[in-house]
Amino acid sequence: MNNEYEGSLDKFISNEIYLNVTHLTKGSYKLKIVHKSKVIKTINFKKDD
Repeated sequence: MNNEYEGSLDKFISNEIYLNVTHLTKGSYKLKIVHKSKVIKTINFKKDD
């Protein structure tokens, strides 16, 4: 099963972004950071528990 979720964020007063993965199921994930419709960073991570 391959779900894709997308969202946008308002302006920040800080330079830190937190991604809470508490409700994700165990498995491997790919996070893509996009700027002006172009992927500028791809991060792979694995949730073990």
